[in-house]
Amino acid sequence: MNHIFEFLFSQYKTYDTLDIVLELIAVVFTIASVWFSKRNNVLVFPTGMVSTAIFVYLLLKWDLLGDMIINAYYFIMSLYGWYVWTTKVSDSNVTPISETTIKEKWISLLLGIGALIFIALIYMTFNKFDSWTAYVDTFTTAIFFAGMWLMAKRKIENWLFWIVGNIITVPLYFYKGLTFSSLLYIVLTIIAIFGYKAWKKHLNNTLQTV
Repeated sequence: MNHIFEFLFSQYKTYDTLDIVLELIAVVFTIASVWFSKRNNVLVFPTGMVSTAIFVYLLLKWDLLGDMIINAYYFIMSLYGWYVWTTKVSDSNVTPISETTIKEKWISLLLGIGALIFIALIYMTFNKFDSWTAYVDTFTTAIFFAGMWLMAKRKIENWLFWIVGNIITVPLYFYKGLTFSSLLYIVLTIIAIFGYKAWKKHLNNTLQTV
């Protein structure tokens, strides 16, 4: 058991205590945010803003530029999503869960491609393409860019992007020594799967009553 613990957490011996505490706080708020998203609760955004603000600081310090930028983007999109989710589309209803339109699918694709190109340019500018992690980070950033936009628009397909991106991120963070964050993404993947099922059920029930 000690060997397993040493294998998973030995890298934290070289980390500042403050950084470890901040990562744990960010993990807790990230889980809370995704849980609120699963529950279709607008608190997904304020809790998410706390976690993303912390991760921007940590990821910049740990040279994961793609993930740092995606968290900054999350923070901005959380403000937009908070507005969308609370905006009334009628006298009594706010923006509902819905499926993406053809136009929105194209926008998602363009967002992903744009993010991929942008992050690649950032890595090249700062000569950070020195490991396979940089290429994976660039790819996952593109996935998460599109997924966050779809979540802000309350589109059910956002969960599919999170599931794929989370699965890829688990080994990436573990390799970089961010064990708590790696374990976090395992939990987020599980929540995302149940989140998709919950939103799908809600959407089907809504369509049946129309």
